[in-house]
Amino acid sequence: MQVIKIRHPLRKELVPAGDVVLAMGFFDGVHRGHQAVIARARKIAKEKGLPLAVLTYDHAPGIVYRQYEGGFKYLSTVTRKLELLEKLGVDIVYLISFTSSFANLAPQHFVDQYLIGFHAQIVVAGFDHTYGLAEVASMDLLPKYAAGRFEVVTVPKLTENNGYDKISSHEIRQFIDKGSVKDANQALGYTYQTTGLVVHGLARGRTLGFPTINVEHPTEERIPGIGVYAVRVKIGNNWYGGMASVGHNITFGDSNQLTVEIYLFDFHQMVYGEEVLVRWHDYLRGEEKFAGAKELIEQMKQDEQNARQILNNIKIKEI
Repeated sequence: MQVIKIRHPLRKELVPAGDVVLAMGFFDGVHRGHQAVIARARKIAKEKGLPLAVLTYDHAPGIVYRQYEGGFKYLSTVTRKLELLEKLGVDIVYLISFTSSFANLAPQHFVDQYLIGFHAQIVVAGFDHTYGLAEVASMDLLPKYAAGRFEVVTVPKLTENNGYDKISSHEIRQFIDKGSVKDANQALGYTYQTTGLVVHGLARGRTLGFPTINVEHPTEERIPGIGVYAVRVKIGNNWYGGMASVGHNITFGDSNQLTVEIYLFDFHQMVYGEEVLVRWHDYLRGEEKFAGAKELIEQMKQDEQNARQILNNIKIKEI
């Protein structure tokens, strides 16, 4: 897959010659609704014998305008998004830097400079995609700006629960924040994944008989809410089952920093400094303050039993 980074104004020499089928979207999470857009565009591209290109952005547009209090946490960083798009069969990604000068483009100028500039023969996007202010830059208005120069294909919403709830990145972020990773995974169509670096902790888990790895995540990644989870962790080329605790270790004090500690089953290696992947499969329970270490150990034994059972029965298909 070819990734072409674009900074406004578009330099025409960066654009490969030849027509393309172009899918548009920010695609945070590349969830099942996004996958439907990509699949429709891929089907058309195959029928036309054209490359499949995607127009997307390097950061959330709202960041530029400080729309997110406390910063924005991604479902998929740029690296993860590109990885998922490649797995979905995309040939070219136009990764546009969302700057104020780009944002100020009128819809007609955006179409003329970018969609025409990318040699789009057919443009595909979700029903709610916008390329500016919604009242002037909707998918309903795109054919007017295209003026017959390319075909517009709008993909209808993908819903759950008998059609009442639209699958959206916003909804999935809410699932993640409240710990409902199983619901998030259902909407994503794959297991939610984060990255991290194994760092030194207080080694308290070792004294309890549950030695953990402490994973420090990048600040831009969205970590599930406080609680205990069934997870799998990739270290090197191997995946290991385990249980992760996201919390403040409140049994041992009320002023502890938030940490992500993972007990890996049947694992006895020193892995400080390793870059790992964490797949979040299911929520086990919330964080609890126990009377002491004995009560905590008993609960962790039960957590391990529950997590092993969940992981043994996981059937979700990865992209």
